[in-house]
Parts: sequence; structure tokens; C-alpha cells
Amino acid sequence: MEIVKWLNDTIIWGIPMLVLMLGTGVYLTFKTKAVIFTRFGTVMANTLKTVFRKPKEIEAGTITPFQAVCTALAGTVGTGNIVGVAVAISVGGPGAIFWMWTSAVLGMVTKYAETTLALAYREKNAKGEYVGGPMYYISKGLGFPKLAYLFCLLTAFSSIGGGNIVQANAVAGSLKDAVSIPALASGLLLALFVALVVVGGIKRIARVAEKLVPIMALIYTGAAIFILIVQRSQIPSALATIFTDAFTGTAAIGGFTGASLMYAARIGVARGVFTNEAGLGSAPIAHSTANTDHPARQGCWGAFEVFFDTIIMCTITALVIIISGTWKDASIDGVEMSNRAFSAIIPGGEYIVSIGIVLFAFATIIAWYYYSEKAIEYIAGEKAILVYRFFYIGSLVYGAVATLDVVWEISDLFNGLMAIPNLIALIGLVGPIVALTNDFFADPETIRPKEQSYASLIQTKRYFKRFH
Repeated sequence: MEIVKWLNDTIIWGIPMLVLMLGTGVYLTFKTKAVIFTRFGTVMANTLKTVFRKPKEIEAGTITPFQAVCTALAGTVGTGNIVGVAVAISVGGPGAIFWMWTSAVLGMVTKYAETTLALAYREKNAKGEYVGGPMYYISKGLGFPKLAYLFCLLTAFSSIGGGNIVQANAVAGSLKDAVSIPALASGLLLALFVALVVVGGIKRIARVAEKLVPIMALIYTGAAIFILIVQRSQIPSALATIFTDAFTGTAAIGGFTGASLMYAARIGVARGVFTNEAGLGSAPIAHSTANTDHPARQGCWGAFEVFFDTIIMCTITALVIIISGTWKDASIDGVEMSNRAFSAIIPGGEYIVSIGIVLFAFATIIAWYYYSEKAIEYIAGEKAILVYRFFYIGSLVYGAVATLDVVWEISDLFNGLMAIPNLIALIGLVGPIVALTNDFFADPETIRPKEQSYASLIQTKRYFKRFH
């Protein structure tokens, strides 16, 4: 495990990855003329305002745009918003939250771009379902089929790590701390319920996500906002602590061991990516199944996803934890830290956290199963899916009883590796991204005909032509 930690600290989430991850966001922001921010009202009009608007007709092999974003949000709004934030603060100090924000702001553009490409290059499989994601735009757009296979392989491993084991570990830890349920029992129950959902494919996963995501968001954020209202006088000092520590590092306080500026940045970006998945290329796999008229319209949902997940939900969690002071106690882990922060103001607050973690984690697990299923299908065909399904479900039991620090290090490793092929593709396919962006934002109100092709907009010069 020391080798994995060294790889994460020096290479996978060291300066090279920070430059690549944040640099890609800066580059895409510049090339798209920061349209996500300059036309933020249009982005919100095509997301929040359409949440309860049912489409007149759903094309065969697709799900609604709201179901697509709920499935993607199920993969992002997970334990990272509760446990991930707590872990980031406990090891990186409050300053890590600033770097989470930084990665999220740039991540909005990155996720918009990858979602747009996923819709532009998607195709239909033998079942008549739309399939897409980085493996398709890496292969068809960038022209690197081997890199597409590598991305799929890393997606399968990352699904087991961040999308599976971490979630199971958080559920088991929360239930053990709140209601004394043994970790093994939690793992077995979780595996059973996940199995009942994933056998139904994307349609069932989308239906479950569509109901779970709004409910869990309302329960958790409602409780957190109540705490912040009660403790509103301490919010300014908590925010000041975040900004100050972001550039100075955090000195040792109580049981807290302190964190350097570089380590805070490393942890903040890593946890930010874990929570919103911008740059990983996972969520576009779900978005590619959406019933929409233009790739960039669904891309707006990708940007909204990051905004809601990190800028809103992670910030709320961070403020509750910092105000409570629980982050200074090095003797407690992420789950217990969140439990104590909530129960300090709300009697029985640990139960709210536990319910949130269970619902969040369950939704994340089924969403990541879908990502990994599509990756396995791309590599080995549908026959391999059944074998992988047993392995995925069985890994939940291991995750429930595993050690927390081991789980997070493995997750960070595969998340970082998974992002590299996708970020290369986003840089190489900036031409199609810009063309699709200009086409959509020139007339975002008009609904295009279903038969309209965008082939001419994605047939642009390949930046990596010399490698072909």
C-alpha cells in the first residue's frame, strides 16, 4: 500500500496530474470563450427550468435528459459529498475545499465538453440502445482504438474502487457508528439490493436514480442548511479559514497534524474529482443515453452536475464540519466526523448522515455499475457482462470490511489513471467541442429535428494526426 500512496502523492495526483487536470479545464474554457459562464443563464434555462418538463416523445433506446442527469448525479452525488469532504478537510485542512472549488469551476467546462462529445459520437448497440462515452470519441474521433480499450479497462477498475468499494465502506462505517450494524451484514445487504437493480439495465437504473437523487438531496441538504442557519454567525469565519489555509497550509491544531499548501491542493483536487467526476469520463457514459436534440444541450446538464455537486453540496458539508470543529480531532475518521458535526446541532443528526450515506452510496454503486458494464461490453461483448456482474456485486462485501485509508488510496489511483486517456481526448478533440458549442449557443432555444446530423461539425482536423 505504501507504493500506491507514493504513486498517488508524487505522480497520479502530484504536480503533473494537477497541471493536466486543471490545465485542460483552462484550455477548454479559453477555446470555448468561457461560454458556460458568460451564458450561465442559458445553461440553467436548459437544466433547472426543464426538470419537471416531460418530453413529448422518447426515442427508443434512450432515457429522458432528467433521468440521464439523475443517473450521472447518482454516480457523483455520493459519499464524496459527505465522507470525501470530511476526509479532505481532516488530512488536507480547510484549505483543501478551496482547491475543490477550483477544480469544480474548471470541471464545469470539462464535463460540459466530455458530455457533448459523448452525445456527438454515440451509436446504437445490438439491443437498440444508445451507447457512448470516451471510448467512442477516443476511437472514432481521436482515432486511437487502443487508447479506447485502455480507458475501458481503467473504468472497470475504477468502478470497483471509487464506485463500489469506497461506497460500501462508507455505508458500513456509517451504519456501524450510528446503529451498531456489523460491517459484514451491511455489505451483504447492500450486495443483495444492488443485484436486484442492476439486472434491469439502464432503464431500471435510471428509474431508481430519478427517484433516489432528489429525495436524498432534499433530506441531506435540508438538514445541513438548517444547521448553517442556526450557526450563521460562524459562516464568515469558516469561509475565511478556507481561503486563508488554501495558500498558507494549516498548522497543527489539537489532534490535527497540519497540512502543507501542496498537500491541500493535491487532496482538494483529488477529492473534487472524486465527487464531481469532471475529467474522468464516467458520467458521459450515462449522458450518452439521453433523448435530446443537440449534443451541447445535454452538455449543459454536465456543467450543472458539477455546479450542484461540488459548488453547492460539498460547500454545505464543508461549512458544517468546519463550524463544528470536529475536523481538528485526528482520532476520528470521515464518517464519524460527519456524524458528530450534524449531531452537535441536530439531536439524532448522525441518523440523517447515515440515511444520506446509504442512499447516496446505493445510487452511486448502481450508476458506476452501468459505467463499468458499458466498458466491459466495449472490450469483450455482452457475454462477459454476467461474469463481471458477479465480481462487482461480490466486491461490495469486501469494501464493507476493508480499511478506510486503503480504500481511498486505491480509489484515487484508478480515478487518476482513468482520467488520463479522457483528458488527452478532450484536448485532441477541441475542434469538435468548439464547433458544437458555437452551433448550439447561436440558437439554443430552437429544438432541432431528430434526424439532424452533426457529422459535419465533428469532422475536423485531428491535432494528433502525426501519430496515425
